[in-house]
Amino acid sequence: MVTVSPPDTWAYALRLPHDPRAARVARVTVRAALHGHGMDEVLDVVELLTSELVTNAYRHTEGPASLRLTALGGGRLRVGVWDTSSHVPPPFDEPPGGHVPSVPVDAGGGRGLVLVRECADSWGGWSLAEGPLDRGVGKLLWFEVGGPRRGTTETDGPERYDPLRGDDRAASASR
Repeated sequence: MVTVSPPDTWAYALRLPHDPRAARVARVTVRAALHGHGMDEVLDVVELLTSELVTNAYRHTEGPASLRLTALGGGRLRVGVWDTSSHVPPPFDEPPGGHVPSVPVDAGGGRGLVLVRECADSWGGWSLAEGPLDRGVGKLLWFEVGGPRRGTTETDGPERYDPLRGDDRAASASR
C-alpha cells in the first residue's frame, strides 16, 4: 500500500467583495487552510495579520480585494492581499528591517500595518501602477511567516517578492 502525503507547497486564492464581512471570511478561510495543512504553529499570527490587511482593503478602497495563501515549502507561508488602491501605505513603502514608526496613543488607526511589520518575518508592498503593466490596477501587500527565513543573508536582507511571477526573483533565477 502506498501512502500519499500532501504536497509541501500549495496555494489558495480567494476573491473578496467590498463587504464588511470580508475580514471574517478571510479569517475562516485562513484557519481552515492552515489547519488542514498542519500549520497550526503560525495559524494565530497569520489569521491576525490577514485580518488587518483585508480590513484595510475594505476601509480604504471602494472595490473588491483578493487573498492568496502560498506555502513555499519548509513550513514557510506567504500571504498576499490585493486591493484596488495603488497607494502603498507606510510602513510597507520601506524595505524590511527599517524603522517602524510609532503610532500616536490617541490615533484612531495605524496599528494594523505596524503589527504586520512586528509579527511577520518579511513583508512588502507593490503599487501595480508602477510596474511593467502600468495600468493603475491596485496594489499588493504581502508578508511571510514560519520556517527558516528564505532569501535572507547577513548583507542583503530578504529577497523581494515579485507579484507578477508569484515567486522570489532570486529563487526563480536559480532554477
